[in-house]
Amino acid sequence: MSSETILVSQLQDRHSKEAAFRSLVGQYQERLYWHIRRMVLCHEDADDVLQNTFIKVFRNIDQFKGESKLYSWMYRIATNEALSFMKKRSRIQGVSDAEIGQLMVDQLEADPYFDGEAAQLQLQRALATLPEKQRLVFNMKYFEEMKYDEISEVLETSVGALKASYHLAVKKIEGYLKKKPLE
Repeated sequence: MSSETILVSQLQDRHSKEAAFRSLVGQYQERLYWHIRRMVLCHEDADDVLQNTFIKVFRNIDQFKGESKLYSWMYRIATNEALSFMKKRSRIQGVSDAEIGQLMVDQLEADPYFDGEAAQLQLQRALATLPEKQRLVFNMKYFEEMKYDEISEVLETSVGALKASYHLAVKKIEGYLKKKPLE
C-alpha cells in the first residue's frame, strides 16, 4: 500500500481522522497556498480560500474514491474555491469576471506580502488579461511545473486541450509584454 492510500484510509477512519488531517495539512498547505495565491493574488484572500479548501477536504474526505491522486482532488477543490471567491468578489464589486483580475493586480502593489519586482507585476498584469482556463493552465504549468497529465486530472480536461491553452496563453502574454514593455 502506498503512503497516500494509508493516509486516505486514516482520514476516512473517525479514530485517526484528526491526526491524519494535521499530517495532510502539513504536507500540502504550502503547495495549495501558492496555487491559490497565484489565482487570487492577495495573501489574506489566499489564506481565507486555503482555509475553506481544507474545511471542504475535511468534510468531504469520505467521498474521495481514489480515482485520482489525493493531491489532484485537493487541487481541484482549491481551484474551485479560488474561482468561486473571485466570482463572488466580482459580484460584490460590481465588475465583470474579466475585470476582477485587473483589479486584483492593482491591489497587489499595495499588498505588504508582495515583494515582487516590476517584471513580476507586469507578468501578473499580462496574466490578468487571459481567459480563466488559460490563466489556470499557465500558472500550473509555468509556476508549479506540473505535467500536463497532472493538470488534466485537476482540471478534468484533455492533455491536447491543455497544450493548446498553454500555447495560446504564452502567445498572449508575449503579445501583452511587447505592447507594454517595462520602463
